[in-house]
Amino acid sequence: MSFSITGKTAIVTGAANGIGLAVARHFLDRGANVMFADMDEARLEAEVGEEARAEGAVRMFAGDLREKLTIANLLSATIDAFDRVDILVNASRMVKRSEALKLGEDAVEEMLQQNLMTSLRVSQMVAKKMIAQAERETDEVGERPPAGVILNLSSIAAERTQACLMGYSIACAAVDQMTRSLAVALAPQGIRVNAIALGSVLSASLQSALKETPDWREVIEAGTPLGRIAPAAEVVETAQFLASDASSFITGQVLAVDGGRGLLDAVAAPGH
Repeated sequence: MSFSITGKTAIVTGAANGIGLAVARHFLDRGANVMFADMDEARLEAEVGEEARAEGAVRMFAGDLREKLTIANLLSATIDAFDRVDILVNASRMVKRSEALKLGEDAVEEMLQQNLMTSLRVSQMVAKKMIAQAERETDEVGERPPAGVILNLSSIAAERTQACLMGYSIACAAVDQMTRSLAVALAPQGIRVNAIALGSVLSASLQSALKETPDWREVIEAGTPLGRIAPAAEVVETAQFLASDASSFITGQVLAVDGGRGLLDAVAAPGH
């Protein structure tokens, strides 16, 4: 099976910075058409504005994907630009510390909305388009091609939580179960759904946290068997594998990319 994603069209949310940006850039370098989506229009403009205006393999879309109309507009913009969508990467995430015993400050509703519901609604709408594409491409003997791939970004916090990350941990656990549920529901339609659970990876949120509390780096590294924090670039090959035909018999899986950290007791500093 091929690892190639050349000629595929991918939507990557959260693509203005961090892991979403790294994945989108990697897919572009590997020959895919990529729609960079994020609510941070200024950052999108700085990263890909000039390339997007060249109307080649890059487009960008700025908007709040918590709104259903915005999701519909994103999908329309992608189809207008590239005529189809083959891969969805739900990389838009928020990590927020919370107070577990303070009503209104536990971040549960906010994290579920941002990290779960947005990815779910985008996945549902994009999946419908993927299914319609595959139906149009069914051959004379009824053979239908694979419809597409959905890849979610999650965290080892789903299983190895900390009190200060309760809301985030609950949302990540929900994302993992969403991944499994969608995988079962969409498998008959030819759509595979998997997730990458991050840990000890330098996401935009962890980078920000380390600026505020530099001492956390040593704590995280000590709690990671491979002894370091990985750059976002080390996630992208895994994302390509799961998006390509090389993983054609893999669906409903949550693959940890964490340097072995999930094998140990939780460490005191967030690194998800």
